[in-house]
Amino acid sequence: MRHPIIAVALLTCSAAVAAADGSPNAVIEDSVALLAEQLDSRREELGENRAALYEIIDAILLPRFDRRFAAQVVLAKHWRTATREQQTRFIEAFYQALVRKYADGILEFDPDVITVLPYRGDAAKRRTRVRSTVDLNDGSKVAVDYELVRRKTGWLVFNVVIEGVSYVRNFRAELDSEIRASSLQAVIDRLEKEAGIASDE
Repeated sequence: MRHPIIAVALLTCSAAVAAADGSPNAVIEDSVALLAEQLDSRREELGENRAALYEIIDAILLPRFDRRFAAQVVLAKHWRTATREQQTRFIEAFYQALVRKYADGILEFDPDVITVLPYRGDAAKRRTRVRSTVDLNDGSKVAVDYELVRRKTGWLVFNVVIEGVSYVRNFRAELDSEIRASSLQAVIDRLEKEAGIASDE
């Protein structure tokens, strides 16, 4: 999967939140507008100042992305055997590692290349999916779907599917292999190191 597309999709989906009666499509469309507004006049500055870039991303992501649910889905059966401390540390480490891995790609965000398709799901259900396409420079289109879960605060996104590949399932398979080869604690330690999170131990 292409890193810039992943970066834009992840931040767009995690920016998605609306009132409980907001339609899923409106959530994604409003998110695109929000991202454009936040990045419009600051691309050069943010490209040179990663701390400021992380601050912008956190301001959009933290209130709007269901980090706990995403982390739970990624860990799958390992979530059930993890201690509460490990769960808390994994949620933060996984999120921060994602931000740092894809942050630079966010600067390539262009709202004009994103088309949100007509909604064909059931907004009355707890989970739903919004479909969109992203136009590439070569004239082709990439399918990008957003999976949302309804919470008391409205719709929150927990997964993005690019060209049929789910980032949650992709990370789940990747981390499952790593956990089996080492341990959950070792994976948490690695993610914390990549994210620059200091361990208390």
